[in-house]
Amino acid sequence: MTQRERQIYEIIRAIPMIEQSEIAQKLGITRSSVAVHIANLQKKGYILGRGYLLKEQEYILGIGAANVDIHGKSKKGIQLRDSNPGKMNSSAGGVTRNVSENLARLGAMVKLITALGDDTYAEQIRSECAAAGIDFSHSMVVERHPSSTYISILDENGDMYVAMSDMSVLQQMNMDYLKGKGGIIGGAKYITMDAGLPEAVLEGILDIYGKQAPIFVDPVSCTYAEKLKPIIGRIDTIKPNKLETEVISGIKIESEADLERAADALLEKGLKHIYISLGMDGCFYMNRDGVKIKRSLRPLERMENATGGGDAFMAAVLYARLHDVDVSHTIDLALAAGIAAISYKTTIHPNMSIALLEKILEERKR
Repeated sequence: MTQRERQIYEIIRAIPMIEQSEIAQKLGITRSSVAVHIANLQKKGYILGRGYLLKEQEYILGIGAANVDIHGKSKKGIQLRDSNPGKMNSSAGGVTRNVSENLARLGAMVKLITALGDDTYAEQIRSECAAAGIDFSHSMVVERHPSSTYISILDENGDMYVAMSDMSVLQQMNMDYLKGKGGIIGGAKYITMDAGLPEAVLEGILDIYGKQAPIFVDPVSCTYAEKLKPIIGRIDTIKPNKLETEVISGIKIESEADLERAADALLEKGLKHIYISLGMDGCFYMNRDGVKIKRSLRPLERMENATGGGDAFMAAVLYARLHDVDVSHTIDLALAAGIAAISYKTTIHPNMSIALLEKILEERKR
């Protein structure tokens, strides 16, 4: 759907018998324009007939972190214990929320379950999620608790120098709450989570819903990756970096042979797909069928913000899976999504789209 078609679709979903003139009034456009958009929705199969009977779209569900990202990029080399001139920006972030927004901008239907506090940061997160087209209505609010925040200091090249996060509100997420959302979780085509969730939630979702929908997990960090060691065999797809792969597999990676051995060890436990991020060297992919692909794109001459590249990569992997894209092109799209993300100053590239990814591939495919 186009952005306007999605707006009309959501209005019709809320008020199925609404008149076209009323939709036009709500959106500030002409009735004839509404008629054209509705005709297009009918051609695409989203509206099934008169009375605006809607076809429920397949959707991807994110369960995990949503926070406000605050980035400071130094104008020159960082001097410790001193005030460094730089540029600051703030945007909604969080691994699973970032994956969800990138997916929505690529055109997928996305729902997100997260935990928020009751502060102004929560309002910023809600506002940016709504603007991106994410269904945020099933998230929990923890009263008298701050929302998650992430602060990073970037060097003059846009690479992370140091960061700090407060994700404590996410630890309030529990299976009692999520069982009340069983219909939403059970109806998802795919589920994506991050390892910042409490262990009981990671295990509970895998136990109850793992056989209904493939589950994708981002380890987030070496510390959080420890949680995945006992449950790795029940996960469909993970996207670790090299250090996180070492933690989960228990194998030190010092060569390409070690990289393959570590991936194989995880696949033997039941994991189906692994995409290992290699930074500037691209990605190493392996699956249970023995397919192995190492791929990279020509890197950017200058990076704006290292935050969010991995989240965009995961979003493209999910989008490609939703549309049955072959694994070779999936990796290309995912690498292009990562480049798109780090080329922009905020966590999410506002023009994220398949067209943008294909353009990046034209320019940077080796």
